Amino acid sequence: MVTLEVSGMVCEGCARSVARAIEADDPSAKVTVSRAAGRVEIETTLSPEQAAAAVNGAGYEARPAA
Repeated sequence: MVTLEVSGMVCEGCARSVARAIEADDPSAKVTVSRAAGRVEIETTLSPEQAAAAVNGAGYEARPAA
């Protein structure tokens, strides 16, 4: 399980964009986005750094959660 802290998600469309960015790198990923908490939980084969890079590439600021 990878958990990311993501800023810049202001609407449901943003949440879908974040999920799609991760799924583009790992089509079998299960992504749960919480806009209110600014967190994304992912069941994935990606490393936390790879998942954050995918989200950052979509225009959001992401980092592995502490």
